Amino acid sequence: QVQLVESGGGLVQPGGSLRLSCAASGSIFRLNVWGWYRQAPGKERELVASITSIDIHYADSVKGRFSISRDNAKNMAYLQMNSLKPDDTAVYYCNALIRRSAYDNYDVKYWGKGTPVTVSS
Repeated sequence: QVQLVESGGGLVQPGGSLRLSCAASGSIFRLNVWGWYRQAPGKERELVASITSIDIHYADSVKGRFSISRDNAKNMAYLQMNSLKPDDTAVYYCNALIRRSAYDNYDVKYWGKGTPVTVSS
């Protein structure tokens, strides 16, 4: 089994910063794609940022403010969020596409349980 656990959420004032972390544990041969998603009240879950070994993608709404990174040795991903706005308020979810074994020919998508981020004065 594989578990993803997010941390780092909380309450921050507009213009502030937060750094989210996501730790993956369990049966992991190779972690191919990390993604951060968010879901605001009454809205659908949306992709915020994703990172592979060769590519990084950001949603237009966070470009220039958020930065995604990964530590392959620790099986961790991070989301540095700067210049936060009230519209960034949401539950942030970590997502990973994982190859569990060298004998598998497919990847499995896993989700964390989320960490809440509230941007308010």
